[in-house]
Amino acid sequence: MDKKDFIKTMRSWQNGSITRRDFLGRTGLGVAAAVVATNMPGILTSQAFGADKGSIGDRVAIATWPNYHNPANLEAFASQTGAKVQMSVFGSNEEMLAKLQAGGSGWDVFVPTNYTISTYVELGLIEPLDLTRLSNFDPNAYEKRFMEQGIVNGKVYAVPKNWGTTGFVYDSKKIAGKPASWKEFWDLAKGPATGRVMVHDYQLTAIGNALKSFGYSFNSLDEKELADAEKLLIEVKPHLFAINSDYQPSMRSGDAWMSMCWTGDGSQLHRDLPNLEFTLGKEGGELWSDFFAIPKDAEHRDAAYAFINFLLNPQVNKLEVEAHGYPSGDKRVDALLPKAMLNDPIMYPAAELLSTLEFGAAATLTSPVRAELMARFKAA
Repeated sequence: MDKKDFIKTMRSWQNGSITRRDFLGRTGLGVAAAVVATNMPGILTSQAFGADKGSIGDRVAIATWPNYHNPANLEAFASQTGAKVQMSVFGSNEEMLAKLQAGGSGWDVFVPTNYTISTYVELGLIEPLDLTRLSNFDPNAYEKRFMEQGIVNGKVYAVPKNWGTTGFVYDSKKIAGKPASWKEFWDLAKGPATGRVMVHDYQLTAIGNALKSFGYSFNSLDEKELADAEKLLIEVKPHLFAINSDYQPSMRSGDAWMSMCWTGDGSQLHRDLPNLEFTLGKEGGELWSDFFAIPKDAEHRDAAYAFINFLLNPQVNKLEVEAHGYPSGDKRVDALLPKAMLNDPIMYPAAELLSTLEFGAAATLTSPVRAELMARFKAA
């Protein structure tokens, strides 16, 4: 396009006879913006998101997990789009589900774990995503196992955020030896580490990791097996420091010596305090992947799509991973990460360790038996 045609096209956009999208397409600036956004996201304004500053509203509300985002990225999104990120932090998928079922959550984006998505679909709480609004999402960049549960009946309801494992972290200055099993975790809680151990406020992992110490499935709904897990949890309860999914502050302060722990928290804690060691229970445990989804009643839908798309930009996602320590699962992001992270055994466990882990099962989310067991444990 020569200079004369460019000016003519620009005037047509300015006087409203063509849309902004038409203008970008005809002039080729849309392609140019996409290229720059992929390689230098910080240099662009909100046009990198397909929206003018202020056009998507003044806020986007997200429900997510503790220690799970790079604050600098959230500030950059707000600066470039005019939409401030309002964050609510949750400790379990059961909490998220209950909030959405109650209605009026106020969320525009939330971060469900793989095994919950089919339930959200069945309950009509989320709708398929419009992938044309997520230009930074490339399904070919992910392993099938880390994205397939976001697809229900052939429709994409959620796109991957990152994946990880569930193990435990311990203070090697306080706890002798190198505990490497869930049996040792529970024995230490009742013995040498009494009063200093934390358990997730989350039935999937609290019950699941009790089950694993007996060699049972992480997802078991078997009556006898759950009875064994409950007996163990009730025995341990008086010895615990806390039941809380936000355990980093207590581990950092030294008030807690050991806690159930997710990958990224393990990476963050060990990075800052090398005496805090992360391990996977040798009996097995959980492998999981988290997703971005949009509730059906989202008020700021344009902002939701812009926010997800922004975080899926490989350069932006790289900054996320470097901050929170969870592998993204996106091979485009892996190509940008320093070798030290790619070789980190906390983030990327050996294949033989991963082979013993289980994805959470959908039935555990709504199981009244497991919900009641957790309630009794917490009330004991």
